Amino acid sequence: MTSFWMRFKRITYLVHRWTGVGACVLMAIWFLSGVVMLFVGYPKLLPAERLAALPVLSAPDCCVPVEAALAQAQKPTDVREIQLTAQGGQPYYRLLQNDGRYVTVNALTGLVRPPVTKDEAVLAARTYGEQARQRQGAGGQPMTESATPMPEPVTGATWLGLTQEDRWTHSGRLNAHRPLHRVQLEDPAHTLLYVSSSTGEIVMDAPRAERAWNYVGAWLHWLYMFRNQPTDPIWSWLVIVLSAVGVITAVSGTFVGLWRWRFSHPYKSGSHSPYRDGWMRWHHLAGLLFAATTCTWIFSGLMSMNPVGVFNPQHAKPDVVAWRGETPGQVRLELQAPEALTLLAREGFYARQLEWRVLNKQPYLLARDAANDVRLIVHEAGSYIVRKQWPESVLVAGAHHLLKAPIASSNVLSDYDAYYFHRATASMYGADDRRLPALRVVFKDADATWVYIDPHTGDVEQSLSRRQRVGRWLFNLLHSWDFQPMLKAERTRDIALILLSIGGLVMSVTGVWIGYIRLRRKLLAG
Repeated sequence: MTSFWMRFKRITYLVHRWTGVGACVLMAIWFLSGVVMLFVGYPKLLPAERLAALPVLSAPDCCVPVEAALAQAQKPTDVREIQLTAQGGQPYYRLLQNDGRYVTVNALTGLVRPPVTKDEAVLAARTYGEQARQRQGAGGQPMTESATPMPEPVTGATWLGLTQEDRWTHSGRLNAHRPLHRVQLEDPAHTLLYVSSSTGEIVMDAPRAERAWNYVGAWLHWLYMFRNQPTDPIWSWLVIVLSAVGVITAVSGTFVGLWRWRFSHPYKSGSHSPYRDGWMRWHHLAGLLFAATTCTWIFSGLMSMNPVGVFNPQHAKPDVVAWRGETPGQVRLELQAPEALTLLAREGFYARQLEWRVLNKQPYLLARDAANDVRLIVHEAGSYIVRKQWPESVLVAGAHHLLKAPIASSNVLSDYDAYYFHRATASMYGADDRRLPALRVVFKDADATWVYIDPHTGDVEQSLSRRQRVGRWLFNLLHSWDFQPMLKAERTRDIALILLSIGGLVMSVTGVWIGYIRLRRKLLAG
């Protein structure tokens, strides 16, 4: 046993010594970039930003019947999303087909819009830039319908070409819009805009300061310099392997640090550490002080990659198609867009976007305004009415179609719980809608699935199997401290994360220097 223990300790020392040479460099990068990510997130276009830049849909100027637009699709009954928005002074229907591509139809003529040209992309970017400057002049709030636009000059813009994907556009949400027009605004923020080649809408904005911070933030943290496409298995496995090496280094270092620390009998120098001064002492002390957070952060970073699908559901996922029952290409309200817009205006709601939806075979319209507030138009008792949200009974009735399993319970959440919550815009989840109240439905299926439904839109916002809920704790909680009490104490949480990151950075930088000295000695001796 003694011989085994000595061999184990020797191997642990060697593993930490040599994996630490490279792992400490990675850890230093992760600690530094993680602090940046607390305040500057990966570039994204928030729903309210996109909607605020769109003009109000006007009933007198709109539109050919939606059926005329559907006739332009390859197979109208397969159209799964229909949207109506306006750009460049004209309304457009956007039809999302089963192949994941958009067909854009001019709502005044009923003709298919050809691929967006360079000049159209530049015009869309200039318009977006002007709207953004007006919102900044109004205190950063979306312009209301009664507000008077500020007299600002037209923002200049330069077309930079088309791209399938670059360092800021890895998101799979952009796939239907590729290739993307890159347009550089001549505004104070030096904003880089990405315009959909299929719909002409702005799908991403990235101000220069945000891009610059991301080079030492999210882009560096996620090692995106090695990523070449939205789904990149080589990049995924590279991050998994490097994270696993980091875990091994951190855990072995914790053992070594504890073995070298004398808890009851100090060394002759009077110190509990054998290292009296210099880089080794700082590394030893910092390693012991920040071992717990280092191990949990590196491990949770590994868990974020869902290695070998460990958190994937084992059985059927909720069937959103069955939840809808039909597609808007198959069934729609008979109410046309001009009448719908007039009905909404009577309620004091000015829509920037209309969406044709179906819930449990019941068609409805979903309207969004500049702030991404929503209204529903449904047909009840022989007339069309405007609602703020769906009744619980309608949502529960539809939820029975999500899984072939009985419902264990359902309840309306008036506050966020441990799995359904809202994050700040800098977070990777910052663009996700997390409205309240929300309906939580728990199923008696083999995966013990929980489903969260937004009553305001009729959308299934989130579904979590038992394994995915475990993943939430092993990744989100350990990595981001996104438990509700911590999120509510945001400033205290940020300060704690910064201090712990600084401690981890000290541990990593001292490790890098120690590794450099050791390697230099080896090379000189060789």
